[in-house]
Amino acid sequence: MISKKQFILLGSGNKKITGDITSDEATIHIPSIIFVHGFKGFKDWGAHNVVAEYFANHGYRYIKFNMSFSGVTEENPNDVTDMEAFANNTVSAELKDIDTVINYVAHTYPQQPIYLIGHSRGGGLVIIKGASDERLAKIITWSAIADFSSLWKKEQEEEWLSNGYIYVENARTKEKMPLNSVLLEDFNANKHEFDIINAAGDIKIPWLILHGDEDVNVNFSVAQRLAQAQPAAILQKIPGANHVFGASHPYKEKELPAQLLDACEKTLAFIKE
Repeated sequence: MISKKQFILLGSGNKKITGDITSDEATIHIPSIIFVHGFKGFKDWGAHNVVAEYFANHGYRYIKFNMSFSGVTEENPNDVTDMEAFANNTVSAELKDIDTVINYVAHTYPQQPIYLIGHSRGGGLVIIKGASDERLAKIITWSAIADFSSLWKKEQEEEWLSNGYIYVENARTKEKMPLNSVLLEDFNANKHEFDIINAAGDIKIPWLILHGDEDVNVNFSVAQRLAQAQPAAILQKIPGANHVFGASHPYKEKELPAQLLDACEKTLAFIKE
């Protein structure tokens, strides 16, 4: 029987990381998959819960969590509402949160393989971790970015630093979401450590790159660039898929969209190899 267990960890800036673990409660010694959400994303966005059940039904423990500065609260788990937290997020904070979750999983379920899946900006973070964390067995990136600074326009940077903030639009709600200059300052201070292409070249573990050929947010050419940086990686195209593989938020269906199912099946086959 598939069950979901909640957990709370202390994340960056002493803020909470809220997460859940979906698995077959009758099985203890099973591999763990940790999912890392992207920019403006969160653990319960769209079809993420249906994906969790898919992998749990195939014999895996599926862990997903909200970054401590995601802007998603326990009171409102289905949207980004804490704009102060969202505005103060940084790549450093997210990498620390991922490390905290890996520590928790490795301690709670010792001697079981850990696989990391990252979507969009989460994919970039997973590449950084995949190059340096020996506890990971394999990584999988879905619609991954190749440069954290691709999430804003270069010409915004001067205004951003002088004003202390810029706004980005939530495509779904049309809400203007603030980003404080701490994000840019953190990126500028850690450019070498946050170089996704460099990290890609350093990855020694198996890596699957999945990307839709109709992704207008992150072009398929970005996936090709990542694969060129690490020739040992496996690049697979998801035909007809957009940035979120056909999912949307809220997602009311019980079955996965065809392109997201394709991504899950390819991921499962890769993990089982």
